Amino acid sequence: MNTEKVVFAFFIVLALTLNFGFFLGEMTNPEHHNVYELFFATAVSLIATVMKFGDRTHMGAILLATSLVADLQLIIAAVIWGWAVHVSDVGMDGAAIASIVSLSGGALLANLLSAVLLSIETVMIRR
Repeated sequence: MNTEKVVFAFFIVLALTLNFGFFLGEMTNPEHHNVYELFFATAVSLIATVMKFGDRTHMGAILLATSLVADLQLIIAAVIWGWAVHVSDVGMDGAAIASIVSLSGGALLANLLSAVLLSIETVMIRR
């Protein structure tokens, strides 16, 4: 068993599951979406991105692109959260949390695509 591949797959799947956990819940209810879960989803996604930099294959480039998309959307979601809580006079309202959850949904799709591509790559190596 290749330990490097196990750790690589672990972070890809962990990024997907943390993002999914944050995404679940009523879209406009801030109580259904934990800021710490968004933080950990972003942090693990960034770690997964760094791990993808070493792969020089075409599939590696696509995996890196999906990870960069997820990172960008999660970082923007975190910025909106910070703005709504610490800068905005309105605070965390339904519109702000809906934007945050929508962005995490886009990151979720990118992470899902990354996991599917990893599975396809694994099946191709086996044959």
